[in-house]
Amino acid sequence: MRGRALLAGAAWAAALALPWVLRAAGADFYLSLASRILVYAIAATSLNLLLGYAGMVSLGHAAFFGLGSYASAVLLSEGQQSLALHLLVTLAVTGLAALAIGAVSLRTRGVYFIMITLAFAQMLFYLANSMKGWGGDEGLRLRSRVLLPFGADLPDGMVLYYTALAVLAACLAGLALFARSRAGLAVRALRDDELRAEALGLPTFRWKLCIFVMAGLVAGVAGALGANLQGYVSPNNLHWTQSGTLLVMVILGGAGSLWGGVAGALALLLLEEVLAAYTGYWSFWTGWVLLAVVLFAPRGLAGLVRRRE
Repeated sequence: MRGRALLAGAAWAAALALPWVLRAAGADFYLSLASRILVYAIAATSLNLLLGYAGMVSLGHAAFFGLGSYASAVLLSEGQQSLALHLLVTLAVTGLAALAIGAVSLRTRGVYFIMITLAFAQMLFYLANSMKGWGGDEGLRLRSRVLLPFGADLPDGMVLYYTALAVLAACLAGLALFARSRAGLAVRALRDDELRAEALGLPTFRWKLCIFVMAGLVAGVAGALGANLQGYVSPNNLHWTQSGTLLVMVILGGAGSLWGGVAGALALLLLEEVLAAYTGYWSFWTGWVLLAVVLFAPRGLAGLVRRRE
């Protein structure tokens, strides 16, 4: 336990110092990659809540990431840069979408749940392709970014990095509190044996819908940050392959582990970056690494730390 606390403290200290270290080393261009890792860590953590803690395998989680991206991008294209307005609209759009999709999808289980979440995400993907006024299949390029209070400017790479880091810290703190709460225990009980949880009187549908909406809201915020980071959104943000990437991150990092989404996003994106520098077949070698992790670390990278303790 003490070892994990020290490791977490070292990780946060390194994350806080990273932009200054990169600037001192004249490698500012890696700050964008670090910010991208943080954005995907937030999205993967939201999926970890759904998959690792509630046992729901969704192939449509990218729908909320993409909706958050488009909500922020459309506001910026209309000249709206207020942070409060962006947060309000992003949470409203992704929350309502998660509520509607969850209310329908959660009436199914197993492979049917996977397929119906996939179907909803693909419907939104084709809808985004058809919206010619907002870029259609060519996507929407952003000419401005969200403005933060106190004169901070989100287009500044360092400000965006620390904003994403603060959001990730809030997500992890919320997830840690949730996991230790009675609500967290109830959700894990329905994950392990839903029929028994129902027999004990737990309102399983209500709990699952609540978790589904919470995960959608966090993914939406990650999507809005991603749009401001890239300066561009496209229908691919909603595509099922994006959901698959988030699933791989969670499984690689460790489903059901607090740090699983973060470890998975960090490992996968760094692996892609390094391999792509040496070979055009980086996805082939990435597959081998993923296979090795599944065979030798079935609880993911975060599980390796626990095993050593």
